Amino acid sequence: MITAGIDVGAKYAKIVVLEDGKSILTRANGIVGFDILKSVTAVSEKALDGTGLKRDQITRIVATGMGRKAIHRTPPINAEEIVPDVIADAKGTHHLISTVKTVIDVGAEEGRGVKVDENGKVRDFVINERCAAGAGTFIETMARALEVKVEDMGLLALKSTEAIPMNAQCCVFAESEVVTLIHSRVTKENISKAIHDAMAGRIASMVLRVGVEKDVALIGGVAQNPGFLPPLKKELNTEIIVPEHPQYVGAFGAALLALEMEGHQNE
Repeated sequence: MITAGIDVGAKYAKIVVLEDGKSILTRANGIVGFDILKSVTAVSEKALDGTGLKRDQITRIVATGMGRKAIHRTPPINAEEIVPDVIADAKGTHHLISTVKTVIDVGAEEGRGVKVDENGKVRDFVINERCAAGAGTFIETMARALEVKVEDMGLLALKSTEAIPMNAQCCVFAESEVVTLIHSRVTKENISKAIHDAMAGRIASMVLRVGVEKDVALIGGVAQNPGFLPPLKKELNTEIIVPEHPQYVGAFGAALLALEMEGHQNE
């Protein structure tokens, strides 16, 4: 049975297509524009292109993410069901890491912490959705202030030689603080580390509200940033597992849930 999960995030849409919940047939991602449905349709076509698969061969699609409602039972995607991000995160991460008890998901506009039981069910969760200082957009904004590519920010942070405190907890005020540091001739490497440290501190304080139990996993697009993991590990005082393709875990979880839903329907 072929199922698909689509994670419609604030900036990127991700799709994973599974066969029998085991083999990943294809995956793809793309930027979400003003027209969410059009953007997701383009990503879906990109995923299926060259595979020989057609939409009608996918038995069930489950959507998750901030924009999930835009593709729920709406042609041409017609996602049969929608599920909250935390449920898809828990399902996907537990399938990949059976020992996980705490899932941290940091995307473009939102961060969340999820406590998971031994079956991959959500026990509790907390979300930071009101300020970009706890999400990937914070790094992007600061990269513009430093006049560097966003993908270089993490590598710059790893080359830092000094810890510089950053007090601002708001993206707008933090940008002003970065400008002040630039004028004070603080190196880009040290400023980048200060930015990552501040973001890690914000995410850690959020996750600690629900408690941290091992094993801990980090997923979402920001998990690919090499400068973010070290300060987060330090803040939480624990090892953190980053699965392969962390940005696709939510979509993967949605595809697994699609298989479960189809199985229950056929019982």
